[in-house]
Amino acid sequence: MSARRWLPLIAACIGTFLLLTYATITTIAVPAIAVGLDGSTGAMSWVVDAYTLALAALLVGMGALGDAWGRKRLYICGLVVFLVATAVCAIAPDVTVLVVARGAQGIAGAAMFATLLPLLGDAYSGRDRHVAFAAWGAVAGLAAGIGNVAGGLLTQFFDWRAVFYFGIPVAAVALAMAVFCFADSERGDDNIDWAGIVLFTLAAVAAVLGVTWGGDIGWASSSTVLAFLIAIGALTAFVSWQRRGSSPMLDPALFRSLKFDGVLVAAFGYYLAAYGPLVVLSLWLQNGLELSASAAALVLSIQPLAFVFVSALCGSRLQRVDLRLSLGFGTVLCGIGCVAMLYVLAEPVWPALIAGLILTGVGSAMVSPVLPGAAMSDAPAERAGTASATANSSRQFGLAVGIALCGSLFVGPDEFALLWPLVFCAGVGMLTGLVSILLFSRSSTPATVQPIAERAHT
Repeated sequence: MSARRWLPLIAACIGTFLLLTYATITTIAVPAIAVGLDGSTGAMSWVVDAYTLALAALLVGMGALGDAWGRKRLYICGLVVFLVATAVCAIAPDVTVLVVARGAQGIAGAAMFATLLPLLGDAYSGRDRHVAFAAWGAVAGLAAGIGNVAGGLLTQFFDWRAVFYFGIPVAAVALAMAVFCFADSERGDDNIDWAGIVLFTLAAVAAVLGVTWGGDIGWASSSTVLAFLIAIGALTAFVSWQRRGSSPMLDPALFRSLKFDGVLVAAFGYYLAAYGPLVVLSLWLQNGLELSASAAALVLSIQPLAFVFVSALCGSRLQRVDLRLSLGFGTVLCGIGCVAMLYVLAEPVWPALIAGLILTGVGSAMVSPVLPGAAMSDAPAERAGTASATANSSRQFGLAVGIALCGSLFVGPDEFALLWPLVFCAGVGMLTGLVSILLFSRSSTPATVQPIAERAHT
């Protein structure tokens, strides 16, 4: 019986690993995909961006839908769509079909990601909930780093299509486990805030498109400026609507908690600093140092190895640590890791690169296991899905912005091409880490995840 109680956690970890691995799994495979499908550089960027855009933009709206319709129902629907979209990616005859299928993957991934953490919260209580959240958070942080490694190895030893064939059996297993391992969650208020969902999604899509287009076609281009204007207008309308609505999608009361605000800042900053540079690092390793895809993947595997080591050693202990240390300093450490990697500008290259990958792995391992519990700790039960989805959305926005801006700042194959991407990621990581520490220090509630356990016993 003791082993069976962890089946929901295993099911959640498989689904999480699947959807977050596919956020980065195509980065090293892009050159091979371009050759196989005769795709342009611009089209290839959308093979990566279509997924991260849909995932980041739809997370909060999917969280609200899950709270209203039932989390298990929405999660299973997401898995079915993800499975079909992955199969289409594997057999895509051209770039257009591949990009559309990647977008469908991202939409499905948002439905999955928004509901997984509340499903775990329903399955466990007390100390078991702490353990489940820590394990889930560790898998969520590890998956982004593993995606680059898996994509490189599959492309090198098989074919770029193997990157997608790999996901089909994993999705099938995740689907079977979800049907039998998760309990049906109660449906919430059927009065869904459709206007709020549409406005927030429009603002999120426009913002990520603006960042992406800014890197691709220039920050002063009409498309980029228009995207940012739409994002600002939609966000302004969204905030106004949430304040006036009777059943807001995103309860403004959540943001009155400085602790919750600190969680969002740390989520954005650590994911940007730890995983944003990986795409340009893989390009630099392959084009600048002339490493093969598999060799580049093995170099980048240093980061997830450091992550696994620290998570296994300290993951459960971090649940009892002050958030200023786990989330705040962990995010700062991701920025320091980018500073260490700046020393690739001087010889020798490898010590600086290895040190930087280790530091970003350690920093992200401090943040990831704690983030889910911290995001939900002060949220009422009926808003748990929205609170966790908001934190995960902040994390995915960090990744999307990091990839887009690092790509625009990456100017060539030599080591100096890494200068501005790493400076940017270092600055964001350290600044957001310090801001989150300040917010946690000024919070009126304890800067720990303990309220989850306390609430479970009341």
